Amino acid sequence: MDKAQIGIMISIVVYLSIVVIIGVIYSRKTKNVGDFYLGGRKLGPLVTAMSAEASDMSSWLLMGLPGVAYLTGVADAGWTAIGLAVGTYLNWLIVAKKLRYYSDKIGAITVPDFFSRRYKEKHNILMIIAAIVIIVFFVPYTASGFAACGKLFGTLFGIDYHIAMVVSAIVIVGYTSLGGFNAASTTDFIQSIIMTIALVIVLVFGISKAGGMGAVIENANSLPGYLGMFNTYDPETGAAVDHSALTIASTMAWGLGYFGMPHIILRFMAIEDPNKVKLSRRVASVWVVISMAVAVLIGIVGLGMVKANQLNALEDSETIIVQIADLLSQHGFVFALIAGVILAGILASTMSTADSQLLAASSSMSENILGGLLKRELSETTQMVIARVTLIIISIIGVVIAWDSNSSVFGIVSFAWAGFGAAFGPVMLLALFWKRSNKYGAIAGMVAGGAMVFIWKYIIAVKVGGIFAIYELLPAFLIGLIVNVIVSLVTPAPESEITDTFEEVKKIK
Repeated sequence: MDKAQIGIMISIVVYLSIVVIIGVIYSRKTKNVGDFYLGGRKLGPLVTAMSAEASDMSSWLLMGLPGVAYLTGVADAGWTAIGLAVGTYLNWLIVAKKLRYYSDKIGAITVPDFFSRRYKEKHNILMIIAAIVIIVFFVPYTASGFAACGKLFGTLFGIDYHIAMVVSAIVIVGYTSLGGFNAASTTDFIQSIIMTIALVIVLVFGISKAGGMGAVIENANSLPGYLGMFNTYDPETGAAVDHSALTIASTMAWGLGYFGMPHIILRFMAIEDPNKVKLSRRVASVWVVISMAVAVLIGIVGLGMVKANQLNALEDSETIIVQIADLLSQHGFVFALIAGVILAGILASTMSTADSQLLAASSSMSENILGGLLKRELSETTQMVIARVTLIIISIIGVVIAWDSNSSVFGIVSFAWAGFGAAFGPVMLLALFWKRSNKYGAIAGMVAGGAMVFIWKYIIAVKVGGIFAIYELLPAFLIGLIVNVIVSLVTPAPESEITDTFEEVKKIK
């Protein structure tokens, strides 16, 4: 291991030590399952905002988005970023505060629990379906995070993929199972700061190596469609390709996913002071816009660095930040430490999503399936043991899924995002804003939205193609919404007890 690798390793080890220490500290403050899964609803506005966005962005922000921009230019990455920025803002604006009040009013501590209690669904069918949706999409999603960590360490240090992946999983599981929601949220807050530092350092260093911003723009301008918003660059043909209105709408549909993301929604339910949601919304929205803009710009700068012969042409465009960090580490030990911070940022973005997904998946299994289906009254101590054991079991399954070093790390992200957005998004919006919505509509809409994600992606988009070959979230979300409304209207109206609670929450400003 050379000096550069030692410097990188020191930064990463310090970072990993900090997150484990945080888990140990919060383990002493976690007294019951309410604390473990929702932090006792004591999350401050800054931690709420930044932990929500860190758990949302994952390594997609530091690898996926720059990679897309590097390959095809501004359009694909830009419209995706715009859709996510709008979705982030609207989610904070219309969902956060109301969900905080509503979930507290009915005593819900998980997303499936909220749906079940909101509609007073006594047979727990809605709760169990929601829990199954979470597990189906989150377990492999978590596995992709483990795999990303394994590949990062394996690529940098030549460590065996399986060893690196297992060690990373143990660290994530360690601080999450010890401290639960508060540990995950606090580390996510720290991770968002590290991600920000990483983005800024990479951008500044990259521009300097590419010959300045003028050279970067000149290079990008030389590629047809690269800087356009209504056409994109095709690296295979070297020509510009038109971006249709349907393609733009489909790409921006990423923003719809926010309304159904369990790991983000849980942050809303955990806010200590609902009156400070406005501050959280502003912080979250500004950070998301700036960080995604910088990430897109890094992809463009990376191409400029290749043009300036500072980097070799990338076989995998998603490794652009890793390659820039590696180049930085060659300038001395101090720069190697800084490069370690950058790579810790990638690790942080992966871990911040994985810990939140683990909590959501384990809460669905222990609280909603075991507790809801078996209807067992358990002591707080027993519930805590079950919560932690469940989290560990799910992690082991994730490790098994990620065991193949050639498994796709990021391929499932967009599909899982579509699954949650279509299954939960329409149900959440109607549960909060439509009094006539009932349990029958919620169940039908959740099943229809979730099923349509599979149907559209693997049958309609493949067999029919053409204009139907769009991101599955958009049609699945609309179908889930329409089915929910129609079924609610043709079945009995909700009981007065349900509508009275709805009206009480509605009066809260």
